[in-house]
Amino acid sequence: MKNYFRKPNFKLSILFVFLFFSLISCTTKKESEVFKSNFEGITQRTWIGPEYWANPMQDWQVDSNRIECLVSNSNRNIHHLTRQLGAHEGTLEMQVTLGLLNTQETLNSNNWVGFSIGSQGEFNDYRNHAVFGKGLNIGIGTNGALFIGETNKNNKNEAIIAALEGGVDLNIKVTPLNNTYKLDVSLFHTGTKNILANISKNNVATENLVGDLVLVSNFETENKNQRNYTKSVWFKDWILKGTKIVTKDEQSFGPILFSQYTLSKKILKLTAQLAPVDHPTKKVKLQISTNNKWETILEEDIDKSARTAAFRIENWDDTKDYNYRLVYNLEVANKKSKEYYWEGTVRKNPIDQDEIKVAGFTGNNDLGFPNNDIFEEVKLHNPDILFFSGDQIYEEVGGYYIQLEPLEASKLDYLRKWYMFGWAYRDILKNRPTICITDDHDVYHGNIWGESGRPTPISSGHRKDIQDSGGYRMAPEWVNMVERTQTSHLPDPYDPTPVKQGIGVYYTSMNYGEISFAILEDRKFKSAPKENLPDAKVDNGWPQNRDFNMVTDADVAGLKLLGDRQLLFLDNWASDWSHGAQMKTLLSQTIFANVATLPKEALSDVVVPTLRIMRAGDYPPDDQPVADMDSNGWPQTGRNNAIKIIRKAFTFHLAGDQHLGSTIKYGVDNWQDGGYAFCVPSISNYWPRRWYPQDAGTNRVVGEPKYTGDFKDGFGNKFTVKAISNPLYTGKKPEKLYDRAAGYGIVKLYKESRDITIECWPRGSKQALGVSEQYPGWPITINQLDNFATNYKNALPTIKVNGLKNAVVQVVNEKTKEIEFTIRINGNVFEPKTLKEGLYTINVGDPDLNMLQTKKGVSSKLNNTTTLNFQFNK
Repeated sequence: MKNYFRKPNFKLSILFVFLFFSLISCTTKKESEVFKSNFEGITQRTWIGPEYWANPMQDWQVDSNRIECLVSNSNRNIHHLTRQLGAHEGTLEMQVTLGLLNTQETLNSNNWVGFSIGSQGEFNDYRNHAVFGKGLNIGIGTNGALFIGETNKNNKNEAIIAALEGGVDLNIKVTPLNNTYKLDVSLFHTGTKNILANISKNNVATENLVGDLVLVSNFETENKNQRNYTKSVWFKDWILKGTKIVTKDEQSFGPILFSQYTLSKKILKLTAQLAPVDHPTKKVKLQISTNNKWETILEEDIDKSARTAAFRIENWDDTKDYNYRLVYNLEVANKKSKEYYWEGTVRKNPIDQDEIKVAGFTGNNDLGFPNNDIFEEVKLHNPDILFFSGDQIYEEVGGYYIQLEPLEASKLDYLRKWYMFGWAYRDILKNRPTICITDDHDVYHGNIWGESGRPTPISSGHRKDIQDSGGYRMAPEWVNMVERTQTSHLPDPYDPTPVKQGIGVYYTSMNYGEISFAILEDRKFKSAPKENLPDAKVDNGWPQNRDFNMVTDADVAGLKLLGDRQLLFLDNWASDWSHGAQMKTLLSQTIFANVATLPKEALSDVVVPTLRIMRAGDYPPDDQPVADMDSNGWPQTGRNNAIKIIRKAFTFHLAGDQHLGSTIKYGVDNWQDGGYAFCVPSISNYWPRRWYPQDAGTNRVVGEPKYTGDFKDGFGNKFTVKAISNPLYTGKKPEKLYDRAAGYGIVKLYKESRDITIECWPRGSKQALGVSEQYPGWPITINQLDNFATNYKNALPTIKVNGLKNAVVQVVNEKTKEIEFTIRINGNVFEPKTLKEGLYTINVGDPDLNMLQTKKGVSSKLNNTTTLNFQFNK
């Protein structure tokens, strides 16, 4: 019988015990490693370093071997990104040397400097903690009083006040005590090391000691939005040690923060976004991996405003994936330097894929930052292209609102908000093409009517008064900086001629995966309403005069929507089917209709945040379609001209901005004589618009909701609603994130069938569990041919093409000399329709093969049963 009870191997047991305790010792030792900040010899710069996040960035600098806070305002802080307090039991000892640069006592001595520990934000992520975290405050008041929690307003210490100007060491010790913690705080004279004061606190709850470790400067002012440009405090020699500290070096951020790229027609454009390293002579290297070795293929300077390095490479091999690496040599302490890297993948051009998948986003406010739920969901979709339609930042993102001047500080103010965008999405941005375009909030406007780049007529006062007359409120140098950060990686602009003030343009096209994309700027050239419609009494884009007829009187001759330059671009793009383009998609800030309703008494959407979120089955009693001139429903002629042009290419329109997910079909002269459009829902929705028209839509599908069918908006524009993601009570927490119809869109373009599937996904969907939780009404599948007029019956002869598969067919109206449409047909047979009867010229061929045949005088008529043959010889 086999003996299962063996004698223990004593030597092995001893070895196991030794290894076990060695591992524990190594782990404890790692947790107890001392961190000490060091800024010796670093050239003056704004950015503190990769281990830190400063709030707000422009109020801090490295100078004179230390960190300085440049203002005397409340809640200025620096979070440590790579060292946090864990949930496990342990010890902490933390010390910093500090000195006051502003010794004024104001507002009952609430001014203080020191630490915040266990700092956490609302959403459990170190990035959220770093931006929004709140913790247990520990420090020294400008009145010389130590405190834990609340400042000690009634205890003034003149000796400590005097010492604060020269420098003191603030030390805290955290020790476990009976399932709670004891906190000891001491203050030492930096020079003599004599103790100046100490206090203690017992029974500190464990939950208060989990989270970030933070340096704080808090100087309160009567006007929190006005900066006091008196320096407040300096810090140096920040020392952290203890077994409660968790080290996560992978959480460092910078100096290369993130990257974006596009690939079109064998041209790679890639932009590296850097922190404000502000070294005038250093460059960024772009390397690719070949044969397991990194090879530098290009070096570029860093733009002094945008802090970007933009790369452009022609004749890129787009037949395979390439791993790339961005390299920057950062100045660190003691006159040394260190190379930092950011890696990603340039994917091959997916021309061999049938399905090309685009993920669409809009309205990236900071509620829910860094949006881990959306990030994880999008990774599951694995899109081929990312499209951010605008409002990548909002004025309130990251707290502290906005800083408009001086110019350099206002640039840094924007960059901090933009960095948060990249921080959230950089791990998906780095390895697929990204189309990112700017909208109003990106340039610090609530609404913007660009007026071809002119400055706003007035520069001060209420924001809506500044922007209603059109133009840009911010300096052209600042606007160009914003566009450089967000769009410099896009394909080269169609016509790079700047607009007024030297503001650049970026409208362009991209061919990827045999899909041709047009990328617009639908705000930059747009006319402003206030001066053009004086009788409407416009306020923030809304007519306040109820007697003004927005349908008949608002479409004044000469008003612009896209502007003549972009219309010319669109017209040329619609007829260009080169580089194997199979389908056409338009990408812009927003759709060409005003899909929103408000209670009939409302004069503007200022009431939107106060409207009740409906429950399933509820319906407001008196909502009516509105006329918001921020929408692309106005001006009507400009809107109709745009739809007519994109219709020529059977174009699908993908956009955002309106905070309300919607799929509609455009109408111009009649309902459904235009293409389909999809407005994706906001990532984070502070402005939950809705579509609940009192009168039900006509011609709607039986069983579909009342709000679907044929409608006119407040400008009289025709469109057909297919689906709407109205805000609804979900029962999920937090309500402000999940009840406002937040989410994103997915568009799948199938080249073999020419079908297009439109998906509208809410935040918190459960794709990982195999559960489809799209908003009601989605998914919707249409065909490429549905993006033309689907209710017209005038037909040309059936076209049959021999010897050439998927030929490009162009139909020209011989009376007007205008192109009716151009399309790359699917297969060899095509049954074309036209808007009107008459004679047409038909061009058939392939621009990539330099093949073309033309037949003129072809009749379009009802019930046309004839056939037209085109024969190509190989």
